[in-house]
Amino acid sequence: MPVLTDDIPSWVLGRLPEGWLAAPPQVEADDDEILIIGALDEARAADEGRENLVQRFRAETREQRMRIAHELERKFGRKVAWGVTVGGERTLFTTLSIPVMTRLRLTERQVLDTLVQAGVARSRSEALAWCVRLVGRHEAEWINELREALVRVNELRRRGPV
Repeated sequence: MPVLTDDIPSWVLGRLPEGWLAAPPQVEADDDEILIIGALDEARAADEGRENLVQRFRAETREQRMRIAHELERKFGRKVAWGVTVGGERTLFTTLSIPVMTRLRLTERQVLDTLVQAGVARSRSEALAWCVRLVGRHEAEWINELREALVRVNELRRRGPV
């Protein structure tokens, strides 16, 4: 039986060493990747510098993060990426870049080509990623409502007849 995405945050929380993070981590997941974002102590960042704190955390926790990631990958069948936030600024250590196939009509390709020709993006692929980020930023509330609705749909499917 596959392990549900809902189980991932509690599993991660149960394996992180005490004192690593200033707050419980933010865990995001899809079918390909699990992203763990930990908040570092802002007071320590003020003392030693944000970038120094991030780099020290990354170096000092590398071995343990790799061990946790290996366990996560085995249990949930997804790659694991890590990052931190300090003072609202996010730094990702590792992330996946997954190719996505799509079929676009002429007018849709022209939008991407315009972004490339204007120097906004280097390729159609980069232009499409730019468009997705733009929609995500401007329609974040609607996207979140849609995700919440999907969670409810998945709950109903789970409880329904087999």
